[in-house]
Amino acid sequence: TRDTCQRPDLSGSARNSALTGNPDCYKTFISKRQRCLLNVSNTEVYKNAHHSLGRFSFCSWTQWKKTPSFQISSAGQPHSQPRSAWDTQIFRYFHTSPSFQAAPVPLFWIIIKPAQKLLAIILGRSIRNWWKALPPNKRELLKQSARKNKWKILLGVSSLGVLFVMFYFTHLEETPMTGRPRLLVFGKEHFRELSQMEYDMWMEEFQSKMLPETDTRYQVVETVLGHLSESNKDIPQISALQWVIHVVDEPDINAFVLPNGQVFVFTGLLDAVSDVHQLSFILGHEIAHAVLEHAAEKASLVHFLDFLSLIFLTLIWAICPRDSLAVVGQWIQSKLKEFVFARPYSRILEAEADKVGLQLAAKACVDVRASSVFWQQMELARNIQGEPKLPEWLSTHPSHENRAEHLDRLIPEALKIRESCNCPSLSGPDPRLVFKRNIQYLLELSKDQETSNSTKQELSKPKPDFPPK
Repeated sequence: TRDTCQRPDLSGSARNSALTGNPDCYKTFISKRQRCLLNVSNTEVYKNAHHSLGRFSFCSWTQWKKTPSFQISSAGQPHSQPRSAWDTQIFRYFHTSPSFQAAPVPLFWIIIKPAQKLLAIILGRSIRNWWKALPPNKRELLKQSARKNKWKILLGVSSLGVLFVMFYFTHLEETPMTGRPRLLVFGKEHFRELSQMEYDMWMEEFQSKMLPETDTRYQVVETVLGHLSESNKDIPQISALQWVIHVVDEPDINAFVLPNGQVFVFTGLLDAVSDVHQLSFILGHEIAHAVLEHAAEKASLVHFLDFLSLIFLTLIWAICPRDSLAVVGQWIQSKLKEFVFARPYSRILEAEADKVGLQLAAKACVDVRASSVFWQQMELARNIQGEPKLPEWLSTHPSHENRAEHLDRLIPEALKIRESCNCPSLSGPDPRLVFKRNIQYLLELSKDQETSNSTKQELSKPKPDFPPK
């Protein structure tokens, strides 16, 4: 509604810069495996954005072998420039961190998780050895006793199941903004402490790679994020946090936001986006993760599933006749838990962050149509580099194609939100149509070149000499 929209402070005309129709741009991109970023002719749309700071997480599993550098001219306009090849890497979250007088509850459960599994294995193995050591007559007596008291045993197991169900439903909360019911076991104050520890870890990791505030790339991120937070300050979860920006000089196409508002953006992401509209959507996606408290939600689900799996882990080690079979059973259980529950749930959270992030970008008067173009570009780069396409069910994130299609379905609603916020009308062609048209042109051009090359090869073949008749 209009009363919930924060009218952005615009000075100058806002122009779309999402891959406007120059086929040579894509031609260079395909032939040299490099991104071609078009000049942003006017970035005044973000000029007067509030000077605030931000943070959450974006992760693409596509590794780019070559990317152009995202540079800003003295006038504050991005332009493309080729950059040397880098091999990207995936950073892990396990690092040393300063000790605390009292560990937060989530960290406590993380620490004792291996001990819980070990105890479950020892208990199950002890039950199995105890059963094997029993004389045959005692085993038969125990079986007869179990059959006589089967209803009592069934009642006890059912009572345990009821306790788990009651625990689940008594810890349900509504997700902010979307109203989706979700399990939340850990308190918010505990995750603030944990996010501070993670922040210290990242600062230790990237201390020597942080861009200064005077760097133009830092200023672009600061301006975009400040405009997003200012335009959505009517949302309590956004206005309550102090968003702090950190730009890391690393080639990874990545960004993430911690629950305490610390924002990390990698320069590889700045190289990958084509304009400020795509960057605004990605940062909106990461802010959505923090606003929706996805970190606490995911940790709660993992903790709940781990606790349930301890029962099955004990049964596996108690029932399997040999340790080798128990190890196989434990591995199958862990994979089922991961691929049936954990990863699908992670993809649901990513899709929800895309939806809310698109709404945040719409309220900031961003050209939301550029959001799906970004994922189409990522899919194009993956195809060009010949990287294998893994099934979506193996990933914690939706595939590039599915993300683009999902965003295309959400864009009409986002455009209505943008219109309700009295944003300037969008000028220029739809960047999605421009991208599609240029890709079709390049495919046709590529086919023509292949036909021409094959013809030249045929003509260059030596002709056989036939003897005269």
